[in-house]
Amino acid sequence: MVRRRPNFNKTVRSLIRDIATKLPEFAHVKAGRILVVAGEARRASRGTVKPLCFRGGKSTDRTGRRKPVIRIRGRRMLYCITLRPLFFRGSTAQARLETVLHELFHLSRRFDGTLHSGRRHAVLGKDFARKLRPLVRRYLKMCPPELLSALALTGEVRVLQWLERPGPAYVPGTHRRVRKVYTEDQLYYGIARMVTPKPRVPREAVVRLKVH
Repeated sequence: MVRRRPNFNKTVRSLIRDIATKLPEFAHVKAGRILVVAGEARRASRGTVKPLCFRGGKSTDRTGRRKPVIRIRGRRMLYCITLRPLFFRGSTAQARLETVLHELFHLSRRFDGTLHSGRRHAVLGKDFARKLRPLVRRYLKMCPPELLSALALTGEVRVLQWLERPGPAYVPGTHRRVRKVYTEDQLYYGIARMVTPKPRVPREAVVRLKVH
């Protein structure tokens, strides 16, 4: 019997829920309102997050610009996290976990479909990593072994990808063909191959093994 490829979206959803439950700093995060997809490469990025609303969860801002609405199973998504090829190829389980925490750290505490204005890389610079690192260390001590194991997989997984990707904000009436609402019909489960490097054995340990 052929073994079915794991659904990686379920893994990431479970991870986000666990993070929100165990780390007070992420208690405002709701996994069910975050869409996770696999996407194309973007320089050396492992992941990116896109806010899907204007302030207050609105689709339209004061200038009249409108953002496309994404609804999955009838529920509006507030954020879209895109996992890049480097996330799947050549990342350790810890690096993948850190990528997810990194993107969640960008979210507004209001969780209204916008980003935290004070947690942008342009604002924090090197302090971004300094603030994130303790959260990663804390969560690693609490992360369920089965989730770490799923993140350490080497093999093929199923993960959502766009058939038709939503565009940027637009001004109604200025574009002839603009899809206003995106649903499951514009998504599909594609195949991504995860390659996880094997843990390096310290040189001292190798020498010790040879001696004994």
